[in-house]
Amino acid sequence: MTEPRYAGFLPGAHALEGYGSGGFRFASMSHRGSILALPSGIIAWGALAPSDINAASLQPVFQEPPGSIEHLLIGTGREFAPLDEELRQLLRKAGIRPEPMPTGAAARTYSILLGEKRRVAAALLAVP
Repeated sequence: MTEPRYAGFLPGAHALEGYGSGGFRFASMSHRGSILALPSGIIAWGALAPSDINAASLQPVFQEPPGSIEHLLIGTGREFAPLDEELRQLLRKAGIRPEPMPTGAAARTYSILLGEKRRVAAALLAVP
């Protein structure tokens, strides 16, 4: 199987080492902007605000192998923002449990669940 090719792609699952100042730290590197942390790797994500979280922006999540993601932690910025019900249903239909929460909580929870070998992914909006 070949790895997907995206701008800013780092293959493999990596714990997050930090977040804030408009980006994230992982694998002894830093990235400014939002990210998708997937089982296949970490990629840059163009979403800037909760309104950008939709089926199109989450397309890489849906392209992961079926069953590889059980929980999708969705960091909605500094504050909690609920997901659109249509997007919730689309994710559930794909066998993925969406869990929106502030980005800080999502980043911390992602690393914990990844360490527990859970089938987890994260869509994380950068926070200043």
